[in-house]
Amino acid sequence: MERPFDIQIEKLRTKIIKMCSIVDEQVGLSINSILNYDKSLADLVIEIEEKVDRFDVKIERICQKLFALNQPVAMDLRLIMSALKINSSLERMGDLAVNIARNSKDLKNPPGFMQRLNFEEIARIAREMIKKSFDSFINSDAELAKSVISSDNQLDEFVKVNSKILIEIMKEKAENIENALIIHSVLQEIERLGDHAVNISEEVYFIIKAQSLKHRGDLDIEDSWNIE
Repeated sequence: MERPFDIQIEKLRTKIIKMCSIVDEQVGLSINSILNYDKSLADLVIEIEEKVDRFDVKIERICQKLFALNQPVAMDLRLIMSALKINSSLERMGDLAVNIARNSKDLKNPPGFMQRLNFEEIARIAREMIKKSFDSFINSDAELAKSVISSDNQLDEFVKVNSKILIEIMKEKAENIENALIIHSVLQEIERLGDHAVNISEEVYFIIKAQSLKHRGDLDIEDSWNIE
């Protein structure tokens, strides 16, 4: 017979997985609203925000209850601790998706300069990082989590290069400035989405391996601290 504690742990995992699915949908819609200049997609992203906020509150309450009524140890303790941080990252990713959607609605017309940017590639890398971070949690896959962290520098470099291109575009024509500033903001939001995917992956690795990847300059973790 399953213990009430085990039921609550499974409930926690299920809520996080559902929240991952909602946030993934939000991010996809927000990026497509930019790529397709589709304000209706942007409206959908904003509508979903309330659902993400509800999951945020539910997950936090489950974690508080598990701490208050039990004395979790080992992996269960790591899961609850990390669930709070993963939940926070998911909520913030939802906010970033909303920011992208609102930026999309602020575009005055489809930006004619988009073909000069690597926007689609940047979006692809970020979405792949997000998907892998979510899948690493769902499948308890430490190696997949680690691979997300390895992709972060590539995303950052793409954003940096394209930010410089946008500056040149703004210098060329005054009428480009407003849309270019909006797309620049979107690139910054996408970069932050990648950062949160990394944060989630670090927590997943910690849950599985009891080792921290935070603040490390490389991924050789043989000397990471271990609490087991």
